[in-house]
Amino acid sequence: MGLPKIAAYPLPRADELPVARGQWLPQTHRVALLVHDMQRYFLAAFAQDEAPLSHAIANLARLIAHCRSRGIPVFYTAQRGNQDRRDRGLQADLWGPGMQSIPEHESIIEALTPADGDHVLVKHRYSAFQRSNLDTMMRARGRDQLLITGVYAHIGVLSTATEAFQRDIETFVIADALADFSRADHDLALHWIARTCGVPLTTDRLLELLP
Repeated sequence: MGLPKIAAYPLPRADELPVARGQWLPQTHRVALLVHDMQRYFLAAFAQDEAPLSHAIANLARLIAHCRSRGIPVFYTAQRGNQDRRDRGLQADLWGPGMQSIPEHESIIEALTPADGDHVLVKHRYSAFQRSNLDTMMRARGRDQLLITGVYAHIGVLSTATEAFQRDIETFVIADALADFSRADHDLALHWIARTCGVPLTTDRLLELLP
């Protein structure tokens, strides 16, 4: 129970991404960025100075800066520690009690610290949309496209992408700004999303599309 220790693995290259069924393209005036669960508790499982984590953080920092400079809304998810068992629900059966209410667990890492004007949402379940106002805040800002980054690709990222699709939000997962338990899990998430609900892109390709 709980999180595994995660071995280093290389992030996928552009020529390794699955072809998406959707033909959507991100647009600056429609898109929002989601930084998913980049808290110290979740990232402690990785080798800190190796891929995938170090590379994903560097790419995510580029994306955040790019979005902020162009007025693209930036949303973060962050769980709270010491969750009541009744609130944690079935997650406790699979993952144990989760994080404690201490900075060493709850804090979003310094390299990706939210800035004034960003929005931090309390995370309750795998999907960022569950028990949050993410959808409402996106709609209020005229946003119907979502860029998803962070951890873990085959759990919360995949669940959020699936729910975004079901809310008619065009979704893009940034393949080299994600990390997961293994390269196999990472690839599984990208292929599943490409076939059913979203478009995998690299950071470089996204920056080309949002000049």
